[in-house]
Amino acid sequence: MKRSTGPITPMTGAERRAAAGLAGIYALRMLGLFLVLPVFALYAPGVAGATSWSIGIAVGAYGLTQALLQIPFGMLSDRVGRKPVIFGGLVLFAVGSLVAALAEDIGGMIVGRVLQGSGAISAAVIALAADLTREEVRTRTMAGIGMSIGAAFVLALVSGPTLGHWIGLAGIFWLTTGLALVGMLILALVVPTPDHSDIHRDAEPVASQLGRVLKARELVRLDLGVLSLHMLMTSLFLVLPLALQGQGLEAAHHWQVYLPVLILSLAAMVPFIIQAEARGRMRPVFLGAVLMLALVLAGLHRLDIGLLSLAFLLVLFFTAVNLLEAALPSLVAKIAPTDAKGTAMGVFATSQFAGAFCGGLLGGWVHQHYGLKAVFLFCAVLAVIWLLIAWPMTNPRPVSSQVVRIGAGPQRRVPTCNAACWRSQGWKRRWW
Repeated sequence: MKRSTGPITPMTGAERRAAAGLAGIYALRMLGLFLVLPVFALYAPGVAGATSWSIGIAVGAYGLTQALLQIPFGMLSDRVGRKPVIFGGLVLFAVGSLVAALAEDIGGMIVGRVLQGSGAISAAVIALAADLTREEVRTRTMAGIGMSIGAAFVLALVSGPTLGHWIGLAGIFWLTTGLALVGMLILALVVPTPDHSDIHRDAEPVASQLGRVLKARELVRLDLGVLSLHMLMTSLFLVLPLALQGQGLEAAHHWQVYLPVLILSLAAMVPFIIQAEARGRMRPVFLGAVLMLALVLAGLHRLDIGLLSLAFLLVLFFTAVNLLEAALPSLVAKIAPTDAKGTAMGVFATSQFAGAFCGGLLGGWVHQHYGLKAVFLFCAVLAVIWLLIAWPMTNPRPVSSQVVRIGAGPQRRVPTCNAACWRSQGWKRRWW
């Protein structure tokens, strides 16, 4: 495919507002979910009824409802509008955070985390971004949203330990409630309201395409890959804070490890990204990253290695994780059929959140029954299984995007309804 050499299309003011506002909403929500990762294993044992297994369930519980509801909520937004669904999702997220903040035992925190995940607005946010941007600038908008997720993860790891020391676990959930409220304000005051909403097959799930996507072997391989990645990531954070504490590092100072580790790992991944994308060596780079995960996790199984050695292994671990987090969605975008790309990304995201739930569930069970070291070994075995699944992958062909306008055709629009419409049509016709 021939690459375009024309000038880059500038974004309009409305498009910049939409991109910034939606990235902000996404980042605030993900920050609220991520903030508990570096602190939950440290402070939750003091909660009534807490065991290693129930702590794991609480950490990953949001992934279950997120996985189950994000595609249905995206499709619901086609019917009732994007903003109502996003606002409702933020309300659910705020309610879940509030429930977790007020919980008196681990069961209440699990309920709160489940409610947090039920505010599954990912697909609706992506669909609204597609409504508010032209095809020529949509890739930049989606990239900005993706970068906001990465920034939220980094900020959560660096700030979470200090916040946990200052305000405790309940305070973090109160803070998360506030983040949800800020997200609602951004949605109301910053994000424009589209004149109409279309079905964007390149950006959102379409029910009729689900069977086709689930039968595509290469796409299923990538779905299993992201499930494995987030499964081992969630399992790891059930014990990594405890491992750092076991090395004599106080909880409030864990950021002193996380910050340099993340900076070094982000810098270290750049040459590999260049090799994978610019020089067409995606397969060896991808498989090498999965192999690195397995080796590092096997090394972490030996906790008598010392703090500096632990930090070095974490640099290697996050280098591989960052590389895979960038490569996996890129591979889905390259492999998926053009008219089913949104559906493929929806299934991919569902697998990602399912992995977070399974990681909390299984990682917590392993921790409770076999101890801290066994969790690292469990994650190493999981990485080896992923390597075997990924091994048959083919090197993707280089592709580029080109927008071709073929004229205005009929569009499927999200219905709007005023007071007269409510009276004449009734609520069922309006909402369903």
